[in-house]
Amino acid sequence: MASIEGGDGGGGHKKGPGVKKAKKLSTRVDMTPMVDLGFLLITFFIFTATLSTPSTMDLNMPKDTNKDEELNKTKQSGALTIMLGKNNNVYYYEGELSPDASNFKQTTFKGIRDEIIKKKKSVIASYTGNAACEEKARAAGKKDIKYECADEDFVVVIKPMPDATYKNTVDILDEMTINNVKRFAMVKIADSEKELVEATEGPSTGAAATPPAQ
Repeated sequence: MASIEGGDGGGGHKKGPGVKKAKKLSTRVDMTPMVDLGFLLITFFIFTATLSTPSTMDLNMPKDTNKDEELNKTKQSGALTIMLGKNNNVYYYEGELSPDASNFKQTTFKGIRDEIIKKKKSVIASYTGNAACEEKARAAGKKDIKYECADEDFVVVIKPMPDATYKNTVDILDEMTINNVKRFAMVKIADSEKELVEATEGPSTGAAATPPAQ
């Protein structure tokens, strides 16, 4: 218990005619309630403070393999390949890259969102059926079985150039979430694709922005 004692100590006045004896005063302050209040506030903030939980994003990474047929098991017609260049440049092509690169195109991040939406709608519209997928969706209790299986045919392949920034890489991954792309993967850009990008914007000089292969 803490207290504050006050008084004159008896040495401040002298006895004599006409001199009144000062009354000794004692001031006592009990600090115990303040201590209790302090501990209560600390306990309150400890138990009510909300800790920030980091959000994560699932990223499909391809397995290392030397077999070309295992590198791409998806339908070429349902694939959209996106390449990230320097200075926020974005390049893409649908399906398989043609020998004359006639389907190789350049756009912006705003434009690539429109291309993702358009390609996804095109893949769903051209769905012809998948018995195995439909049976699995039916067993899982899915309502729109055709849409669920048609959406499985759409896949986005992301290929950052060495000069691509991590911000651009994160931005394109955000586009996958925004547009509800179920299947996407980040892979190393091919030499032929790299040459096309460099022919457009110049040789690359930076370090690749791709994460290590798993």
